[in-house]
Amino acid sequence: MRFTFKRVAAVAAALSLSLSAAACGGEDAGSDGAGDKEITIGMVAGWAEGEAATYLWERMLEDKGYKVEVKTLDTGPLYAGMSKGDVDVFLDSWLPGTHEDYWKQYGDKLEKIGIWYDKAPLTIAVPDYSPLKSLEDLKGKGGTYGGKIIGIEKSSGLYRISKEKMLPAYGLEGEYEVTTSSTAAMLAELKKATDARKDIVVTLWRPHWAYAKFPIRDLEDPKGAMGQPDGVNIVGRKGFSGDQAEVAGWLKKFTMNDQQLGTLEDLMENKYKGKPQQAVNEWMQANPDFAKAITG
Repeated sequence: MRFTFKRVAAVAAALSLSLSAAACGGEDAGSDGAGDKEITIGMVAGWAEGEAATYLWERMLEDKGYKVEVKTLDTGPLYAGMSKGDVDVFLDSWLPGTHEDYWKQYGDKLEKIGIWYDKAPLTIAVPDYSPLKSLEDLKGKGGTYGGKIIGIEKSSGLYRISKEKMLPAYGLEGEYEVTTSSTAAMLAELKKATDARKDIVVTLWRPHWAYAKFPIRDLEDPKGAMGQPDGVNIVGRKGFSGDQAEVAGWLKKFTMNDQQLGTLEDLMENKYKGKPQQAVNEWMQANPDFAKAITG
């Protein structure tokens, strides 16, 4: 019995090693995208177009049997994490201008997959009742606005360009400060001011649901200090397209127009605030052919 037990134990150990080797082989085989069904999507909180695209893709990938993790990070840590392989893909990379610094720092460890929204400008916005028409009109009126242009996250390209390019281009340094907060806090201040019909100047961008929600308009930028409109890019970690060929192929086909994006943002930011999956559910019911055209 003792000998037999040893024989059984030896066979069991050999079988265990065999299964382990097979499992390792399966992981290696999955590195070409055949077996790996887990995707990590990076997202910056408060960026409406990025949130809309991220949760839409979470749903579409889950419907195809993928396990999706959404990681919410600030812009800098997100790019850094992607360069290290901790994040697979980011759907809200503004290039070539807004995220230029991050691309210079991490671009050699990343890959561009596609552009899903091709003309996305950075803007400075005011209420539609404001007497201001152009960024040139801000000169000498700092006292009216408390010397503040209400900005978003310090790590954002919008903050950098507003502070480092727009202010000096229009001679506004020393008179105005581009404040930093969160996108949500900026929008809260915008709502409070427009509800009370008070003066306010904010940094913003298109596409954004705020243009439909609040009575606002952009200030003209005759000197082009805010830069040319970017494309909203899909960027992945190095090797993503090779590892996830099926998903990369789908992402390359992804685009949204203003009507599609605007309706999804409105559902997500207003009707189903804090419940993005419910917003996606309603939107997909209203757009039943959208996912089918991309993922089949």
